Amino acid sequence: MISDRPYMRDRRGFVAPSVSVVLMVVLTVVFALQCINDVYLRSLVDRWLALTPDALAHGYVWQLLTFQFLHVDILHLLGNLLGLWFFGRFVENVLGKQRFLLAYFGAGVAGGLLQCLLMLLFPAHFAPFVFGASAGVMGVFAIFCRLEADSQIRWNFILPIRADVLLWITAGISLFFTIVPSARGGSAAHAAHLGGIIAGLAFVRFGWHHDFKPLPGAGVLEWFQRRPRRAKPIVKVRFPKASAPKVARADRFEDVPAADFISREVDPILDKIAAHGIHSLTERERKILEAARGKMEKH
Repeated sequence: MISDRPYMRDRRGFVAPSVSVVLMVVLTVVFALQCINDVYLRSLVDRWLALTPDALAHGYVWQLLTFQFLHVDILHLLGNLLGLWFFGRFVENVLGKQRFLLAYFGAGVAGGLLQCLLMLLFPAHFAPFVFGASAGVMGVFAIFCRLEADSQIRWNFILPIRADVLLWITAGISLFFTIVPSARGGSAAHAAHLGGIIAGLAFVRFGWHHDFKPLPGAGVLEWFQRRPRRAKPIVKVRFPKASAPKVARADRFEDVPAADFISREVDPILDKIAAHGIHSLTERERKILEAARGKMEKH
């Protein structure tokens, strides 16, 4: 095969995994930690990380992100892992890593907020908490179906169906069990699914899947970067005033030995030049330097 030839082999060495694969690994690790906590630690960490309307009302805004990493059982986890594997990698390649993460977590936040709203309005019909990556995965699924509407997806790995048709079937099921929260709809958070789908559709509708389209909030960030900044105050460094060098009378320069003249008269002037510059010299100090030059030429 041509791919076996040396010049066709990939020589890049290690290639970093995609964000979708990293998310899959993180979700699996977090689920394993949940299982360990259930058996050995039995802490109440799920209550701090799962999304609940009461905690959100008290400022636990981190739950809008942390609830997306928790799962109720192995089937719940596997369903979301499959969604990331089949749809996440494609969407990530189209959007790029940053936009993919924004779409994924943004859809999760949108789904969580819609679920929380209904939990507040109809507490008797909705569970008191919600967690899972389903809302984010549904957002990614919606983006895939909008970008690849004509592609075929095997529903439950058996029935081939167009992507856009499957999207509307899934959205319809989520909408029905959001309006009619019957227990026959299973334990899935259908409102969170619906919110994720709506967020994914909005992401494509506003063109945020294009590189050239500014993301929401980009204008604020650009303004913050371009805003005029206060100039730093100029710090004036005050050098200690150099004491006026004791100089000999101009008419007695020739009577002073060269060594004594240099150390006593010239060195202080050189120090003054180093501290304040040559422009700070007086006329008499300039004459002393001229005299020093004459003494050096004689010797």
